[in-house]
Amino acid sequence: MIHTEKLTKRFGNVIAVENLDLDIHEGEVFGILGPNGAGKTTTVRMLSALISPSSGHAVVGGFIVGKQDMQIHHSTGILTESPGLYDNLSAEYNLRFFAALHEVNDITGQVEKYLKMLDLYDRRFDTTGTFSKGMKQKLAIARALLHEPKIIFLDEPTAGLDPEAAHLVREFIIELKKGGRTILICTHNLDEADRLCDRIGVIKNQLLVVDTPTKLRASVFGRKVVFHLRAADPKLEEVIRALPYVREARFINNKLLVNLDDPELRNPDVIRVLVSAGADIQFVGELRHSLEEVYLQLVKA
Repeated sequence: MIHTEKLTKRFGNVIAVENLDLDIHEGEVFGILGPNGAGKTTTVRMLSALISPSSGHAVVGGFIVGKQDMQIHHSTGILTESPGLYDNLSAEYNLRFFAALHEVNDITGQVEKYLKMLDLYDRRFDTTGTFSKGMKQKLAIARALLHEPKIIFLDEPTAGLDPEAAHLVREFIIELKKGGRTILICTHNLDEADRLCDRIGVIKNQLLVVDTPTKLRASVFGRKVVFHLRAADPKLEEVIRALPYVREARFINNKLLVNLDDPELRNPDVIRVLVSAGADIQFVGELRHSLEEVYLQLVKA
């Protein structure tokens, strides 16, 4: 659905994005993470044909960036960092105006549909200048979806929203994915990315890594299983360390932390070995590193 080869953007002597090679699949929610100035927003603006790349190649929904930009505009929707609404116009009229630009057939129906879905219908006649930042954000999301694009770019979709509104937007994104939309999200909210994204790319002007949240954790920290025992026995460390698929084993109080490959496959073997060695196992769990910890390790490198 989205394909780039060595996509690069320079602003004078500053390289904002360098040699970006990326594939985003149809129906996927793909997250881009990175520090401020890493090139996230620049990437979205290139892919949505709002700015031209300095070099490289990109295809979005079958259309070539720089050659078929009008088709890209019609087949994509974008939520920019700032909503960019007309404050002197009502919420309804804002959406009607942009629906007309996109040549939406049923303008009245589409405007009503998304105002209701994003809980703005009761304020439809109020000017957007009276809206809170969160309400403007929701209205901007509605604007991005009026023409039912197959590809959606969301730059910080829950920025400025209270917890209830942010939850609504996240649930909305999940529903869009169920409908087969391809969604690219730029966010600083790592918990949100963890919950929503099928895969994540970490960018720092160049693409550092792409993978699922689970595999990113495993690649950075490995997978650690915690065996809660009735009592710690240092001899058990040596027994478990001797297993060929175990990277590390150590006790913290009565918990044996085991770093191993493929826990789903190996845990039963480890349990059998521990029981044979006299261990009383109370329960087993996995030590789960947060995506924030993974991200900080990657951007530090």
